[in-house]
Amino acid sequence: MEEKDELSEEIMIAKRSLEELLVIRRPVMEFSEEDDEAAPDSDGGSGNEKKQFDSSLTIDAGLSKFAKKMPIFEPERMESNSEKKPLIVNLDLALYKAKILARNYRYEEAEIVLQKCWAVLEKKLGNIRRARELFDAATVADKRHIAAWHGWAVLELKQGNIRKARNLLGKGLKYCGGNEYIYQTLALLEVKAKRYEQARYLFRQATKCNPKSCASWLAWAQLEAQQEKNQAARMLFEKAVQASPKNRFAWHVWGVFEANLGNVDLGKKLLKIGHAVNPRDPVLLQSLALLEYKYSTANIARVLFRRASELDPRHQPVWIAWGWMEWKEGNLATARELYQKALSIDSTSESASRCLQAWGVLEQRVGNLSAARRLFRSSLNINSQSYVTWMTWASFEEDQGNSVRAEEIRNLYFQQRTEVVDDASWIMGFLDIIDPAIDSIKKLLNIDQNPYYKVNDSPRNISESNGDGGLNEFGGLSSDSNSDNTAYSGSGFNLDEFIVTKLSLDPSKLEVQLGPSRKFAAKSGWRSENNKNGLTPPRL
Repeated sequence: MEEKDELSEEIMIAKRSLEELLVIRRPVMEFSEEDDEAAPDSDGGSGNEKKQFDSSLTIDAGLSKFAKKMPIFEPERMESNSEKKPLIVNLDLALYKAKILARNYRYEEAEIVLQKCWAVLEKKLGNIRRARELFDAATVADKRHIAAWHGWAVLELKQGNIRKARNLLGKGLKYCGGNEYIYQTLALLEVKAKRYEQARYLFRQATKCNPKSCASWLAWAQLEAQQEKNQAARMLFEKAVQASPKNRFAWHVWGVFEANLGNVDLGKKLLKIGHAVNPRDPVLLQSLALLEYKYSTANIARVLFRRASELDPRHQPVWIAWGWMEWKEGNLATARELYQKALSIDSTSESASRCLQAWGVLEQRVGNLSAARRLFRSSLNINSQSYVTWMTWASFEEDQGNSVRAEEIRNLYFQQRTEVVDDASWIMGFLDIIDPAIDSIKKLLNIDQNPYYKVNDSPRNISESNGDGGLNEFGGLSSDSNSDNTAYSGSGFNLDEFIVTKLSLDPSKLEVQLGPSRKFAAKSGWRSENNKNGLTPPRL
């Protein structure tokens, strides 16, 4: 009762003083070093704790008032069915809870709560200026508010303001010290700019800040996979699943990675492990279905697609992938029905754009040329930046002998595309911003005592190891490493022992439980063109 009374009193005080705050101090839209030095005195020069506490309350109330205008969010469970109204979450209470956690030095828990609330601000409809004002006010009230710096930077990234975002991320490091979220976002920017050594350095810093951050290990692994440093990528995938053994993204991306290297059985096994610990996730079954189609039979793939569609009927990529398979099998009417099912879920999403493009290729191959053109055009109406769709359309026109029209389409793409230009000038002086004490952070993950590694030599932290299969100081493969290695070897990671110990899974019993759906593959009309029980193809 006392906590509830305290919460109500704080909120009432904050709401009364909100307007006064906005009058006293207008939010700064651009930062400069002078602003940084002057900020502590900008509220009148008083440094007593009471005014700081009142200011913090005011900011919390402002954020709460702003967030109440946003779409309601539910942190613990997100339903894919947009027609269902999610439960109401008390944002005032969430902010208050974060403050109490921080006062009790439970910073990681407090940051998780705050990250979710800023997620709300970023989803605000249209009023970017107001979002910037609140982010600015939050950072003025507390320069060590890392979630505010990071959330603001992500907002600017979504608006294409990369330089501004870098400035904000740099200030977050300057005032708050090393932080995994800041480092990870900076690293991803470097990957996008193709500055891979800088990206590796930043990923290394992110994983040093939090060795249990699955997202950082996973993003780093994807960089190495992109650069075809397969053994390094595999070691990083191992780190990711150890950091978060039930993380569906880690098992999924690792499984697809191995399958693409030709390690099909291992890829399937990893996807099945992911499904075993995430039985309600349709994406894992979708990828497993595509693998079964490529390396086994279409019937098994159909059963998996159907099961995935039952788990989440509104997951568009499942219907699209299933439609693609049926097209490849020659079941054109079934493919059209599945494509239309995907579009009936959401006709304006990125997935809808890809669906229309795939459908256009189908119609092109069977000679429905006018329908193909309309589908390509509809796809580009949703996503005008799709290089694949523009070039597919141009190739289609060229195949029809319309070379002039094909060239016009290519020119249209280059004329209308929007490209955000990034530069490397920010790197100069960047190391001066990074917390100089970052290298002295104690390792939270002791690899030497990890029971899942059984090798003769004492292994070292992946971010510092070198030699055979190791990583250099930047996180890349050392000169002795085999970047073309595709076999599952070298690290000593015992996958079976890991899933037995950490996930209580039997490696010999990982088959997907499909139940009666298996009969569906043998008897259903999805196998033939005689199926008339579904959505009718639209008029094109």
